Amino acid sequence: MASKLFSPLRLRELEFKNRIFLSPMCQYSSENGMPTDWHFVHLGSRAVGGAALVMVEATAVSSEGRISPWDSGLWSDEHAQAFKRITGFVKKQGAVPGMQLAHAGRKASTDVPWRGGGPLLEEAGGWQPIGPSPLPFDDSSPKPAEMTRDDMEKVISQFAAAARRSLEAGFQLVEIHMGHGYLLHEFLSPLSNQRADEYGGGLENRVRFPLRIARAIREKWPFPLFVRISCTDWAEGGWDLDQSLVFCRWLKEIGVDLIDCSSGALVPHAKIPAGPGYQTPFAAAIRQKVGIATAAVGMITHPVQAEQIVATGQADAVFLAREMLRDPYWPLHAAQALNVDVPWPPQYQRAKPTK
Repeated sequence: MASKLFSPLRLRELEFKNRIFLSPMCQYSSENGMPTDWHFVHLGSRAVGGAALVMVEATAVSSEGRISPWDSGLWSDEHAQAFKRITGFVKKQGAVPGMQLAHAGRKASTDVPWRGGGPLLEEAGGWQPIGPSPLPFDDSSPKPAEMTRDDMEKVISQFAAAARRSLEAGFQLVEIHMGHGYLLHEFLSPLSNQRADEYGGGLENRVRFPLRIARAIREKWPFPLFVRISCTDWAEGGWDLDQSLVFCRWLKEIGVDLIDCSSGALVPHAKIPAGPGYQTPFAAAIRQKVGIATAAVGMITHPVQAEQIVATGQADAVFLAREMLRDPYWPLHAAQALNVDVPWPPQYQRAKPTK
């Protein structure tokens, strides 16, 4: 039987050669937000390896929107120019270059994970985080400054400007990061958003700011638009799948093309039942009940597992993260495992297994 995983996927006018996407993963290797040779090799090798979509890590729309001082950024035209080398190479390999736009909110100004990832004080290169409410992420994190109306208008403009720069940089897809406890997720969840104005309280108020950002980007972005959400906080009284379903219907009305279905990371005490494919049911529920394309992510490691997810209609594509760090050529190896003949780069043709 033909493989669904290796069948093309079309969204708007863009066709992906298969359903295997490289998940955006922070590399903490940028210089003042600029991509470096590390990013060129990291992203380029996954394009060579056969991924249909190669997504850049969470890229901050402002310098203070970074998770760490070493995060990727797109807050100036110079940043856009710096990404052109990467997008050009990715396209030449037959892959789609994607940009994930983000703002870290209250989880900003931290050190890199391999040094513990703790909060950075100003004297160590840190800055004052912002958020919907003055509620820190945990006991060791600084209290974020509660955003004013002016702050919110500024952030909307920054997201829209970053979308324009993504186009100038040669990207063919934008994903808005609305999950993992970062700024837009903080507005969505009642655990982090305790505002008393029209941006806090009931569901319609809590989604208002993220939806405004989605509209602002959709107005400037002509290609497919993805949104990554945490479908649940895995915490009592927090954001959950039922709210995600309503939110995704509104995103669909705006013109979002696909929901990237992740979960968690809003609060440190969440109890997450992690295991192979543990988030896939979220993608299946949103796809079925909202009627929008979805991608599954989270502990997807084996070709048969990925094939089963898309072949049974649980999701339209799979995002791979750690497995693609272990094996940049996972798509080529998966094709072999599923008895699918896909072209290899001509430079590597001599190594292609023969039946």
